[in-house]
Amino acid sequence: MDDTSKRISSPSCVTHVSQEQEFILIKFDEGDARDPINFSSARKWSITLICCAFAGITAAASSSYSISYESMMKDLNCTRLQATLGLSLYAIGFGIIPLISSSFSEECGRRPVYIMSSAMFFLAQIMNALAPNIHTVIVSRALQGVFGSCGAALIGGSIADIWQPHERGLPMSLFAFSSIFSFGLGSAFGGLISASPHLGWRWVQWVHAMFTGTFVLGVIFVMNETRSSIILAQITKDTRKMTGDPRYRSSAEIDKPSMSSLVKTSCTRPLYLLLTEPIVQSFSLWIGFVWGIVYCLFDVGAIIGFVLNMHQEKLYRKHFPIKGQEARLYMPCVAAVVLPVSMFIYAWTASPNIPWIAPLIGLTAFMTGTSVIFQVSILYIADCYGPYASSAQAGQSLARNLMALMFPLFTQQMFAGMTYKWGLTLWALISLVMAPTPWVLFFYGSKIRSRSKVSRKILEAEQQEWDSTTPVIASPVEEKCMQV
Repeated sequence: MDDTSKRISSPSCVTHVSQEQEFILIKFDEGDARDPINFSSARKWSITLICCAFAGITAAASSSYSISYESMMKDLNCTRLQATLGLSLYAIGFGIIPLISSSFSEECGRRPVYIMSSAMFFLAQIMNALAPNIHTVIVSRALQGVFGSCGAALIGGSIADIWQPHERGLPMSLFAFSSIFSFGLGSAFGGLISASPHLGWRWVQWVHAMFTGTFVLGVIFVMNETRSSIILAQITKDTRKMTGDPRYRSSAEIDKPSMSSLVKTSCTRPLYLLLTEPIVQSFSLWIGFVWGIVYCLFDVGAIIGFVLNMHQEKLYRKHFPIKGQEARLYMPCVAAVVLPVSMFIYAWTASPNIPWIAPLIGLTAFMTGTSVIFQVSILYIADCYGPYASSAQAGQSLARNLMALMFPLFTQQMFAGMTYKWGLTLWALISLVMAPTPWVLFFYGSKIRSRSKVSRKILEAEQQEWDSTTPVIASPVEEKCMQV
């Protein structure tokens, strides 16, 4: 046995999992460049920008479709309800599929899921562009929602994989900005393309397919695996192959659950958190209501929201030692007041007799508040639920996209019966009722978490990890490479 093998097999480096068997646990050494959290800044930003591009593409595909209704209805001889169904099924795919797709990222890694989902999203867009009837359009839109959500649901987790909590403000803001801004951008370009008598709604889909095809190449050549457990599992596999010693294990391989168990947990935990956790419930209801309105209205507001999110990050760093996770909620408390006020302004100024600048101010303020809430709903949930953040965000995504499914189905009838002025006024009143949400969490969020079984479990796990003194073991593969 050479010196390297002796050092690695030292009893002080062995984790005992039973009386009969010993495993040699392999972890990342401190500063290991293979650990996603230690990636170079250039690699981190390239991954972040690829993720934001996916968020932008999927958001633009939603709004550009809705703006091209008239061209589609004329070409395919379909009703508005049938065309709207394509928008709603796209949204419901984003609500349901993340409950399952997160399990596959735990088993296979994030990069394969990104490649698969972006490639299939691209093919579904081509299917839409070539659709001979509205039924094919509806099926293709459902498939776009399914495959688009597979990758888009991993973006928050990918950013969390490579950035420390105090570094996530700007990357998460870019994520929120790309989603909100692309909503408006897709609507604008979709309207210009579909309005042309020589182009129409099919070219909206062809242009999207061109961008998505380019994006697929970017994922293949730029995106790295960011899930540390998958990278460690591969290192461990190489180590066992090189040494012939089956005792080497990564933490993910010890008591590894089956795929069926992962899917079951992935499907049930988000619903459990959504139904039992007040923090998840309150933010899900709030962002769901706002998201439903966004799907019905539709980018200056996104730009202003991005700037305000940067200011919120400064407030978070300044007040975190005192307020903890609730330091994320300063700007949402302001947004809670801005939202109903902006909707009242838009409702009562959207008239030919009033200068156009007045409703534009209201709509810009509304989109600004939406951008702030969207980002903070991701960051605050991630801060509060740690290892369960993906499940909590999946539950929130389900609530948000259910609203996006329902709102477009009844808004035309609502506005026809109530008029735009009173329909928007009703939304403003509902928004006013929800305004206390961030204020309550700002002052009482820590007390609410202290009564939660899930939060107490997370705190216990964090404390155990902090108290752990398990030695870190270098990989023999790395040792051999260093010797060479």
